[in-house]
Amino acid sequence: MNMKWDLTRIYKDEEAFLKDLDDAKNRIIPALASLEGKLGTEEGFKQYLDLQREADIQISKLAMFSHMRSDLDKRDVANASDDAKIHLLFNEYASAVSYADPEVLKLGKEYVDEFFKKNPDYKDFDFEYDKLFRGQKFVLPADQEKLTSYFGPLQSAGASLYSQLSVGDYAPKKVTLKDGSEVEVNQANWTTLVTNAKCEEDKQTIFESLYSWYDEHKNVYGEIYNATVQSQIAEMKARGYSSILEEHLYRNNIPEAVFHNLIEVASTHAAPLHKYLEIRRKYLGLEKYRTYDRFTQLVKSDKTYTYEEARELFFKSIEKFPEDFQNKAHDVSSEGYVDVYHQPGKRTGAYSSGGENIHPYILLNFNGELDDVFTLAHESGHSVHTLYSMEAQPVMKQNYTIFVAEIASTFNEHNLLDYLMESGTLSKNDKIALLQKSIDEIMSTFYRQTLFGHYEYEIAKMAEEGKPLNYQVFCDKMIELYKTYYGIDISEEKVKPFVWAYIPHLFYTPFYVYQYATSFTASMLIYENVKKGKEHAFENYIEMLKTGGSTYPIDEVKIAGVDLTKKEAFLAVTDRMEQLVNELEKLLNE
Repeated sequence: MNMKWDLTRIYKDEEAFLKDLDDAKNRIIPALASLEGKLGTEEGFKQYLDLQREADIQISKLAMFSHMRSDLDKRDVANASDDAKIHLLFNEYASAVSYADPEVLKLGKEYVDEFFKKNPDYKDFDFEYDKLFRGQKFVLPADQEKLTSYFGPLQSAGASLYSQLSVGDYAPKKVTLKDGSEVEVNQANWTTLVTNAKCEEDKQTIFESLYSWYDEHKNVYGEIYNATVQSQIAEMKARGYSSILEEHLYRNNIPEAVFHNLIEVASTHAAPLHKYLEIRRKYLGLEKYRTYDRFTQLVKSDKTYTYEEARELFFKSIEKFPEDFQNKAHDVSSEGYVDVYHQPGKRTGAYSSGGENIHPYILLNFNGELDDVFTLAHESGHSVHTLYSMEAQPVMKQNYTIFVAEIASTFNEHNLLDYLMESGTLSKNDKIALLQKSIDEIMSTFYRQTLFGHYEYEIAKMAEEGKPLNYQVFCDKMIELYKTYYGIDISEEKVKPFVWAYIPHLFYTPFYVYQYATSFTASMLIYENVKKGKEHAFENYIEMLKTGGSTYPIDEVKIAGVDLTKKEAFLAVTDRMEQLVNELEKLLNE
């Protein structure tokens, strides 16, 4: 089986890619720009929507291809250059259509609603314009929209600089361990090295080797993050949002109470997490618990998995679900759609990437550990979600929001965990390992991601108050929040306070990470309903996946039977954490 992406399914070669790029740049975008002042006629509005749909499909395809090809080798200058061309194309597109929203708003909601009734071929745009009218107060006059569009490249500069410093220029280090052996530590293997380290001294050496990069470049990282935050301040002030938080939540109609309830529950109900870390400290015989100790397994397992074994395990875990769901799960990991193994220059981590009417692709950095099995199930969930959305929705409504994006992925993880726990072949150590896996999932996805969301919120407030931001401010705030959430003083760890520089989402997609926690909460409750056999629970879950981007995310989640506007949803996660920690404690004491 080929373990590499087959990107020729998107573009057969560079010539085909450049042909579409040239077409978008020299035909579609100028044609869109030429319609300025003409949207007041039905014919002009139709022409605009036809071109907008064409642009969305073509530019999405270009962007997907260029960023994926670049991610396979960040050292490849030619691929990076092509990816940069797409970023510039997005900015040209934004500038060319900057007149459109103000013109449509002048038409009025009643006119636009009536237009879609009379012209059903364009109804795939109706929700997008519903959102536009809902956020009308934040849309600027046409000349001001054009002016702000010119600053697009600067607003994304922080993310570009971060990528080049953290990936493009990153240089792994070799360290000597206590037994005299030498290993190279990089962003893809460091957690595995820490997990397998034979002593605390080696763990510390490995951890500090990786994080020393952020310490050595702390002033640059500090300025890059400051620039990222300041670009959000500029957007907030230019459009009249009351806060950076509102700027990120308003368009998708996510009540701010959802965010505030989440950080309140997670930060004030962290006792089960504190208890878990203390249990780990005692059981592992540690004098002090360090953050890198979270990778140490409570029980040792030498079991590894091939990629084929990981796929088969995932497939077996979903055999109780309907055939259509299983078929999609097999489809998304079929040959050519998964890039499996790490290689020099390849982007770290994992993701699923899809575009309008384009089959999703999965990126992995597979090491053969149990975590990698769960990662495959996780990313397959994203891709299955994309297939359901493509199948049920027109092009302009296929792109679901970040807020619901992590539900399908973590649903698969809940199910895989239960499958393994209920296999009937587990020893005591196996049960301990899987309980740890379950608890660690809540710790990393619910508590940790909420901590980072809380961190963004606190830094945003400081920026809104005009307070100076630099690497020391960022470190101090992280130290404070780690004490609250983990009960750990990371100032005692030489380089851990630079964890903010380690988290790419803070730079690439501000106010993204808290949605891991909301999605995890939703998926846990949805899965519990399915597991308990609640009537139509799985069918409702699939209906939610099929909604794609056709309605607001809070309402999508309600289709599956979960209301995230209530604190009770998040309290269910902390209660589950407490239950699992108590279960683990009992098992360890047997």
